[in-house]
Amino acid sequence: MKKRIEDNYSLSTNLNLQRRHFSDHIKTTNINKLLNKVKIEKKNDLKKKMYLFSMMSLVIILFSIIAVSI
Repeated sequence: MKKRIEDNYSLSTNLNLQRRHFSDHIKTTNINKLLNKVKIEKKNDLKKKMYLFSMMSLVIILFSIIAVSI
């Protein structure tokens, strides 16, 4: 009879260890960090688009000036 009690105890401790092990692997992320990251990415995308638009405008203006002067 003692052996069954010890088996039940070892089983319960094993399950508790597994639960702790599982809870240690759960990753959490702060929502503010995620929101700030999205905000920064949007700002960088806007900067890239503005840079591209200005370069394309500059090329078109220079090409127009060259075409008109010839």
